Amino acid sequence: AKIFKLLLENKGIIANKMSEVLVEMEREEIIDIEKWIELRNVRNELEHDYPDELEVALRDLKYCVENFNELEKIVKKVFEFAKNW
Repeated sequence: AKIFKLLLENKGIIANKMSEVLVEMEREEIIDIEKWIELRNVRNELEHDYPDELEVALRDLKYCVENFNELEKIVKKVFEFAKNW
């Protein structure tokens, strides 16, 4: 998400709040806000998983695998956006 803000700034788009950054990234057709928030929440859960929460961690890992293509699309769109400066 920090990269998103930098990308926008380099294109001359000022977005101070994270919500503004996400709106602009969606406007640029790089992300879908709802999907991005969902992916981010799962990432945050994985980062803070503990050994006694193995089922939750496995569910989150499965989600990541199932949504790999979505993440890959976002990365490709970010690179394309960055090339067009």
